Amino acid sequence: MASVTSLTASVEQQLKDALGAALPAAGDADPLLRRSDRADFQANGVLALAKKAKANPREVATRVVAALPDSTVIKDVEVSGPGFLNITVSDEALVRNLAARAAAGERLGVPYAEHPGRTVIDYAQPNVAKEMHVGHLRSAVIGDAVMRMLEFTGETVIRRHHIGDWGTQFGMLIQYLMEHPAELDRSSDSSEVSQAAGEAAMSNLNRVYKASKALFDEDEGFKDRARRRVVDLQAGDEETLAFWHRFVDESKVYFNALFGKLDMDIRDADIVGESGYNDMLAETCDLLEQSGVAVRSEGALCVFFDDVKGPDGKPVPLIVRKSNGGFGYAATDLSAIRNRVFDLKADTLLYVVDARQALHFKMVFETAKRAGWLSEDVRAVQLAFGTVLGADGKPFKTRAGESVRLVDLLDEAVTRATAVVREKDAKGRLSEDEIAERGAQVGIGAVKYADLSTSASRDYKFDLDQMVSLNGDTSVYIQYAYARIQSILRRATDSGAPAPAAHPELPLAPAERALGLHLDAFGDQVLEATHEYAPHKLAAYLYQTASLYTTFYDQCHVLSDDNAPEVVANRLFLCELTGKTLAAGLGLLGIRAPKSL
Repeated sequence: MASVTSLTASVEQQLKDALGAALPAAGDADPLLRRSDRADFQANGVLALAKKAKANPREVATRVVAALPDSTVIKDVEVSGPGFLNITVSDEALVRNLAARAAAGERLGVPYAEHPGRTVIDYAQPNVAKEMHVGHLRSAVIGDAVMRMLEFTGETVIRRHHIGDWGTQFGMLIQYLMEHPAELDRSSDSSEVSQAAGEAAMSNLNRVYKASKALFDEDEGFKDRARRRVVDLQAGDEETLAFWHRFVDESKVYFNALFGKLDMDIRDADIVGESGYNDMLAETCDLLEQSGVAVRSEGALCVFFDDVKGPDGKPVPLIVRKSNGGFGYAATDLSAIRNRVFDLKADTLLYVVDARQALHFKMVFETAKRAGWLSEDVRAVQLAFGTVLGADGKPFKTRAGESVRLVDLLDEAVTRATAVVREKDAKGRLSEDEIAERGAQVGIGAVKYADLSTSASRDYKFDLDQMVSLNGDTSVYIQYAYARIQSILRRATDSGAPAPAAHPELPLAPAERALGLHLDAFGDQVLEATHEYAPHKLAAYLYQTASLYTTFYDQCHVLSDDNAPEVVANRLFLCELTGKTLAAGLGLLGIRAPKSL
């Protein structure tokens, strides 16, 4: 499918060429083109270039205007103030560009990235035998959106879910299950992904964990057996591994159910937990020690950094292997880097991980650079995210001070969204099943959008009332705009109105121009948001799209008998393209676009 160059890019290139002609020393200088309330665009780059050349900015700007070629795109250019250029594009060029986007298929003419690469993205990292809580939400939602955006722009993406499935707690769990085999009595079937199956699986695991922990704390004999079981697990004892696999399989039923509720596709092949690198840990340590990157300190294998010191001023090392011979998280993370660089051949390693782990990953990445595993051609990036806060601005907890279960949050969001859908359906057009379906789409979308519309690095407040509101910057507002468009298109078909069609010969009203120019920028916005791993920028674009559409809808009557047929067709075309843009953008964020609300 063909890509479509935005009018922004077309105007920018013409200005670059004119700048080069008017001021040869400028070379391929950036004209600093921006949207403007004085015209369609304003170019501010002349001022700095003229100052550098010790020339009069306004005179240079006048020469730039004279050097612009005759164009069907640029309608008017005005020199303003000390040398700003106010630029207006023609209505005809705008509509023709939008028509090209509509004709370009599902991609809407969005180009692929100029230099796509191969990215391993590490996100959605729950722990085996533990319930997911609100703290697991951001990694999953942000990672899923970034993954979709990267794939859409042509990147080869390898998903990795680095689940917590290894460590000392499993000795306790496995030993208890071996001594009480009936405690985990439901059939483990990872293909069974219903919510009920997932909750049953986690209920069993929670019960086993609590019972085993109680026994571990009160029975010294069991505690010794559990510790020996850890050794058996690490040594690969077949019977021990069989029970461990049972825990993992039970947990996957739960993971799949909850991620399915979030409209996320988590594939078994992409789940490579801590255990997946177990066979590499000793070699990783040997390589670090042999190369001198890691040194022994008080019996442990450590990596030191000049800029990482504790409160006492002493260096704080990255401990790769503990003094007792056990391996820390660093050994696993460094082994994962080796696997992702040398086996998976990635040139970018993207970690969607809590900002509170920033120091750990800074040290891990620096260690990998010293070892030669990361380089100028292979980089690692932590997409650090902030904390989910309650209405009081503190980390979101239950009244008892415990982490809020993620499934409870999602269920409550769906319940509230369903009430909104039912209220909007005053005429009773939707069946109960349709109301339930729309409620799930709106509720889950609301939770995801609230997360994604906030810069990942910032904390955000979890406010369900605001999330499911039809007013303000919410997914519900955007989904409602999409549903309204679909309603108009259905009414147009039923009334025998002209089919949506672009008419470049027609003059555009201000609201039509504003909406059209914004729609034409979709591809630029997608590429920018993807390049910066910034789904919040795409979310902001979609909210503005819905807002501009609302203004257009209010000011430009679409199905009016007073309109000429070609005006109706052109406005229906704008409606249709807006709907496709909203649906495509929401899809990249992992949010559904209901056709009616």
